[in-house]
Amino acid sequence: MRLHATSSGSYPRIGDRPEEQVLRKAIAGLDRGEKTEADLEEARRTMVGLAIGEQEAAGLDIVTDGQIGWYDPVSHMTRSVAGVEIGGLLRYFDTNSYFRQPVIVGPIEMEEPRVVQEYRYATGVATKPVKPVLTGAYTLAKLSINRQGVYRDLEALCEAISSVVVAEVAALAEAGAQLIQIDEPCILNHPEELPLVEASLEAARAAAGSAALALYTSFGDATPLLSRLVELPVDVLGLDFTYSPGLIEAIASQGSPKTLGLGLLDARNTKMEEEEEIVALVEGLLPAVATGEAYLNPSTGLEYLPREKARAKCDLIGRICRRLNGGSS
Repeated sequence: MRLHATSSGSYPRIGDRPEEQVLRKAIAGLDRGEKTEADLEEARRTMVGLAIGEQEAAGLDIVTDGQIGWYDPVSHMTRSVAGVEIGGLLRYFDTNSYFRQPVIVGPIEMEEPRVVQEYRYATGVATKPVKPVLTGAYTLAKLSINRQGVYRDLEALCEAISSVVVAEVAALAEAGAQLIQIDEPCILNHPEELPLVEASLEAARAAAGSAALALYTSFGDATPLLSRLVELPVDVLGLDFTYSPGLIEAIASQGSPKTLGLGLLDARNTKMEEEEEIVALVEGLLPAVATGEAYLNPSTGLEYLPREKARAKCDLIGRICRRLNGGSS
């Protein structure tokens, strides 16, 4: 059995240390007319470097860029898409974070992949493999407004937005990404619409080529959908155990033909998990994974935590993986 230490996506953009305030200061300076967009981009890159450095120092095998340049998980991927305008603020699930809602005003057409640019910068900074993270087509469609009625229904809108995600996946694979993560948090609350997710993943799987494709779900109970989720056309299935009290028992009894992402550390709670408890849970789950491989990661992105808590969660993940892998990284 092999356990990989990784992140689930986002990372805090600020912290208490002076060097961790550069992005906040750049944004404030831009608002006052004292900074430029170039200054803001430099600050973002500084924070990407810090986020990657902290993940690597914690012993993570696979890191992310922390999605430092993302305004939110929804509008970021549609800001360079023709036919989409960026609307007002809405709460992101039951968090204290908000996203700007994409508004569909015309036919969707991809202008230029943007996540691949962020990925290329991150790989130039990191010494460990970088995992790019995308928001899935279904979640983007579900959280958008089809204001002009350009698309007849959710299925048609999802298919159109899927072309954006597929273009990003293809560009990332071409740039050398070995593992590409797609987040679909909305599906757990609308299980009847799983075929829409499956269709978009089939297109993404084809575009990924030799790269592994991961589907991560969160903000809902995955237990009722488990038997269907493990059949989706992905290589890795990431699960948020903090919303799913029956999930451990379900996996132990049903097993998983897929490599799993074990979201056992709560990315929204500052309380630290007990190492022995997580070790016991992982040891109980691993025999049920047919591939003999799993990822240990937070339940979702770490941006909801204070930076020192995010570091501590990463430290714990790295420590547990080294221990269960016999001391190797």
